[in-house]
Amino acid sequence: MTSAESTTTQRSALKPRRLIIADDDHIIATGLTSTLKALGHDVVGAAPNGQAAIDMVKQSPVDMAILDIRMPVMDGLEAAGILWRESEIPTIIVSAYSDEVYLSETGERGVFAFLLKPVTPDGLRAAISVAWARALKEKEQAGRVGQLEQTLKNRQTVERAKWRLVESLGIGEPEAHSRMQKVARDQRVPLIEIAMRVIEDDGPTMKLVTNRA
Repeated sequence: MTSAESTTTQRSALKPRRLIIADDDHIIATGLTSTLKALGHDVVGAAPNGQAAIDMVKQSPVDMAILDIRMPVMDGLEAAGILWRESEIPTIIVSAYSDEVYLSETGERGVFAFLLKPVTPDGLRAAISVAWARALKEKEQAGRVGQLEQTLKNRQTVERAKWRLVESLGIGEPEAHSRMQKVARDQRVPLIEIAMRVIEDDGPTMKLVTNRA
C-alpha cells in the first residue's frame, strides 16, 4: 500500500470515502455512481473492466471497489484479488449471476460482500457497511500476525548476536545480552539494531561491546 492509500484508509476508518466502480454496462455504472454519491461517497471513476479499475487505483487512492463479475479483459474476481493483495482494497461484487461457483470464490479474493442486480440504495448501503467492517477486521488480524512474526524474528536475531559474543569473547549469555543492552541504551537505538550490527561484525559496534565490562 502506498503512503497516500494508507492515509486515505486511516482518514476513512468509519466508512469508505473514495470508491471505484467497474462494470462494462455504462447504464449500470452510471446508476451505481449516482447512488453512491447520494449515500455520501466519492466516486473516483467508473471503469469498463477489471484491468482499467486497477490502472485507476494506481493513479488515485481508493478505499473500496464495487465490481461486476463478467467483464472483458479482466473479470471482477481477478481484479478483486489483485486489489486486495497489492493495495488492501476490499471489494463488493455486484452481479446478475448468483452461480455457486462465483460465490465460492469470493471469500478468497478480497471480496467482502456480494449483491445481486438490480441494486437498491438500502442494499448497497448495507453491503458497504458490512464489507468495510469485515475488511477492517481482517486487516487488524493480519497486522497482529505480522507483529508477532516480526517479534519472533527480532528475538532470533538477538539470540544469534548473543551467541556470537559468547563464542568470540568467551563470556556467558547473560553478560553478552547485558553488553548489547548497554550499548543500545547509550546510543539510544533498539536492541535489535545493535544485534544486527554484531552479526554483521560492524567494527565500531564490536569495539563498544567488547570494551563493556
